[in-house]
Amino acid sequence: MSTRSSSATAHHLILYCSSSIFALIFFSIAPTTTTATDHIVGANKGWNPSINYTLWANNQTFYVNDLISFRYQKTQYNVFMVNQSGYDNCTTEGALGNWSSGKDFILLDKAKRYYFICGNGQCFNGMKVSVLVHPLHSPPSAAIVANDTSSKSSAPPPVLHTGLVSLRALFVAVLPIWLGMGWI
Repeated sequence: MSTRSSSATAHHLILYCSSSIFALIFFSIAPTTTTATDHIVGANKGWNPSINYTLWANNQTFYVNDLISFRYQKTQYNVFMVNQSGYDNCTTEGALGNWSSGKDFILLDKAKRYYFICGNGQCFNGMKVSVLVHPLHSPPSAAIVANDTSSKSSAPPPVLHTGLVSLRALFVAVLPIWLGMGWI
């Protein structure tokens, strides 16, 4: 094997390794995204009195920023967001929101229980649904800082993204090697 071809091979190997390491670091640091789910109430049967919405809701998992959508005949039905009392008593008094387009998309933007009813008297016929929205999952590389137990704050503890910090430290440590060997 000639010196020139082994030198070229070594150079290509170095370029391949350095570009692979760069790609690994880049994609590890890049922010991740989550996709919201659109939960169609009643699935293909929609929003009408003949559905067991409690059973439907129990087979769904809702997360913050998911959508819940109601599909129905707008001349017959509507949707009201109510509190638990409105849900239990089938009343729209003090409603938190109302929709009547027949194709309504509602953003579930908080981790809490939401209550929806039909305000045309159909709530008593079962047109009501309650859904529990869960918070988004923390990244697996996140470490939660312990709260002072004497604090009465209800705010969630801050999250340290240790994975991102470690990757930045690795990049800073490897950069002088790349520059010193003429890789970059």
